[in-house]
Amino acid sequence: MGIIWYILIGIVAGFIAGKIMRGGGFGIIVNLIVGIIGGVLGGWIFGFLGFHTTSILGSLLTSVIGAVVFLWILSLFQRPKVDHP
Repeated sequence: MGIIWYILIGIVAGFIAGKIMRGGGFGIIVNLIVGIIGGVLGGWIFGFLGFHTTSILGSLLTSVIGAVVFLWILSLFQRPKVDHP
């Protein structure tokens, strides 16, 4: 049952991070990938700062924060959009 919770938390975290950073989700597969990477990154960041979560809500918060940081890092590598008349 644990892996199902990780997948669900990853999907929800990726969706929430997509809403925060871009204003919309990316689709279920990309949300899952962003959420999983965000969970790992958030866990590393929180562990580095000395914080540890044990509940599902704490894991979701950690994953969302990590996913937002991940999307922000990705946005640094995108070229700026240029509007042409």
